[in-house]
Amino acid sequence: MKILVLAGGSHGDVAPFTGLGARLRQAGHEVAIATQPRFAELVGAGGLEFRPLPGELRRDLSPLRQATDFVQQMGEGVAAAVAPGADLLLLTATTAPLGWSLAEAHGIASIGVYLQPVHPTAEFAPVVGSGRSLGRWGNRAAGQFSLRMVDRVYGPTVKKLRAELGLPPMTARAIRQRQEDANWPVLYGYSPSVLPRPADWRAGLDVVGNWWPADADLTDCQLTSEIEDFLQDGPPPVFIGFGSMGGGEGERLSELAVRALRRAGVRGVVQAGWAGLSGTGEGIITVGEIPHAALFPRMAAVVHHAGAGTTAAALRAGVPAVPVPILGDQPFWARRLAQLGAGTDPIPFKSLTADRLAAAITRVTGDPVHRTRATALAQQLAADDGAGRAVELIERAARGH
Repeated sequence: MKILVLAGGSHGDVAPFTGLGARLRQAGHEVAIATQPRFAELVGAGGLEFRPLPGELRRDLSPLRQATDFVQQMGEGVAAAVAPGADLLLLTATTAPLGWSLAEAHGIASIGVYLQPVHPTAEFAPVVGSGRSLGRWGNRAAGQFSLRMVDRVYGPTVKKLRAELGLPPMTARAIRQRQEDANWPVLYGYSPSVLPRPADWRAGLDVVGNWWPADADLTDCQLTSEIEDFLQDGPPPVFIGFGSMGGGEGERLSELAVRALRRAGVRGVVQAGWAGLSGTGEGIITVGEIPHAALFPRMAAVVHHAGAGTTAAALRAGVPAVPVPILGDQPFWARRLAQLGAGTDPIPFKSLTADRLAAAITRVTGDPVHRTRATALAQQLAADDGAGRAVELIERAARGH
């Protein structure tokens, strides 16, 4: 079977699908991933075919404008990415509103492969927001409203794409409702140990476990001698990094990180990321891009933005976290970490100070409960086979189609 994954966004929105794609390829399928050009090497390293998909996240725009601009860019080239042919489309939450029309136009099956729980439920608040529960009625109502906002962002691009494909006019909201009425299958790539499947979800929504990136099994052999020497030269350090977040605030965050590490009396690994963080001095080292699996198990704790991928990587390593959420789904996962006991209470990015961060680092490294709970969750995640379960359900759904 020829399978095409349509994925777009940040590194954390794409990397998990290299692992899922690799497992599908092992099962005998031809797999390609259409995503932004800067991920071509990442896709190729997983032994998968790369297809270019336009769209770049601009750090100089507001979140809403950034999303709208990104969707418009993807819409310009998404049809060409599918044109070479496929038997099955795997659509992420970012690409599904466009992919549904492509599947319709080509008469092929499609399945959702989502990293965040976007379907409304009474059991927890929408994934985009503060993460605080609004009560059962409020949670579900807010979830429905969140989807309507998504449909508004995608509406103009969906309209243009359907005209390009020769399809009859249909709103983004109407297409979504059609998929829901048909119990369109969606596989959720996170662990039920971290967030159980809601009892009020419809049939066809399955929480299968994490899809670890193709490089997620790399060990410390990937570390340079400089980093390895630093790690062996003292007690486990605390990692501080914000991935693709924090653009334009590198200088402030760098100073803040160093002061917090000094006040907490711990060594630190500062990851540059998009913000360009840099930490210097005794007991502090700055690093670039390193697979989380190679670094996190060596840490005493991880300070991160609580993106879905980074949150899962820290839990897999059995390392407690200090979540500093910025936007999107990050407050949701940050709050979930605290509820699970594997992290401190979130520190909102806008409220981050050296004193607050130092206090949280002291708490997370000094209280063994956080480490114990993170270790227990790591054992549960190790027992999952999210990619294997996904392959099984994908093949079953394709046969049914």
